[in-house]
Amino acid sequence: MKLTGREKSSLILEGVVTVILLLLLNMAVIVIIQDAIQSNPGVTNGIFMIKQSLRVGPLQAQIWSYQRILIAFLAVIDIWVVWWRLRRRYHLYQMDHIIAELHYIAQGHLDHRIPFRLKGNQQHVITSVNALVDSAVRSMDDERKIEKSKDELITNVSHDLRTPLTSIIGYLGLIEDKQYRSEEDILKYTHTAYEKAKQMKTLVDDLFEYTKVQQHGAPVNIMKIDLDQLIEQLTASFELEAQHRGIEITSSVVPNPLMIEADPEKLGRVFNNLVSNAFKYGNGASYIRIDARQERDIVVVKVANDGTPIPEKSLDHIFERFYRAEASRSRATGGTGLGLAIVKSIVDLHHGSVRVTSNDDETVFIVTLPLKQDKEK
Repeated sequence: MKLTGREKSSLILEGVVTVILLLLLNMAVIVIIQDAIQSNPGVTNGIFMIKQSLRVGPLQAQIWSYQRILIAFLAVIDIWVVWWRLRRRYHLYQMDHIIAELHYIAQGHLDHRIPFRLKGNQQHVITSVNALVDSAVRSMDDERKIEKSKDELITNVSHDLRTPLTSIIGYLGLIEDKQYRSEEDILKYTHTAYEKAKQMKTLVDDLFEYTKVQQHGAPVNIMKIDLDQLIEQLTASFELEAQHRGIEITSSVVPNPLMIEADPEKLGRVFNNLVSNAFKYGNGASYIRIDARQERDIVVVKVANDGTPIPEKSLDHIFERFYRAEASRSRATGGTGLGLAIVKSIVDLHHGSVRVTSNDDETVFIVTLPLKQDKEK
């Protein structure tokens, strides 16, 4: 940190004034001591005897003048006092600069940081202040992202609810206004309204599940479960749909049984969503395969299918809420865009990770989970 010209002048002036005051004080002390010694013959004789008997150094030199020792002693004290006062003043100037930087940051210049480096406690203050500002900026950025996220959530939900709701109102309006020619038309209109209502219910259910797992401190009912049984029940629940679509669904778990600490309901939702996703978007698939393997203290579960690959540009966004790999927001697949976001949120609650790879041969979702949950996390 560089001092300003005014501060340097003030520092020099203070040093000069201090030296002058110390010299005057030294002269007064010397005069008082000399007057006290000269007015007391006993003290004078004692000092003379000490000088005669005292030898200093390897040459056994005698000390002939106590005044020189006194002056040297006072000079050492003077130097220390001058150094202490200048150092103290310099530290005050440093603190003034730190306070000035703080005022500048407090005025809204949150991209500014205290630029200089000091020694000792002042540097700890600077480091702490910069870290505090960084933390405040991160908190503000996170708050902005949360607000933006809320706005996007409301916008997306409104869009996705409005489309089927418009259809429901439209078809029910046709029935209400008796704009039908036969009972067959009524059944057609009510069936369409019913399907749109189910679509809305799916979106609301997914939205409820997503917001529930996104909440800070969301409850997780951790218990020991057999992953083989969970996956076997899952594949059994999809067998009829797989047969209808001409898809072979298989599972493999090694070792068997494979015990893992997890929330069975939430973990079941993870694999249910991944398999459902394979059915909805894996067009042309001939198989869906679920493989679980224990690797030391983790479990790796892969859900693979050989259907239509995910576009490469979509791989980095696939777990974002309301994101769909298809270019349009078509509801032909019946997806809400929340399924994979729910998967990621639940896996995060279990301190695991999820990723996806996709090419012309196979699309694989890879879920990594710890065997045991650390309660302190």
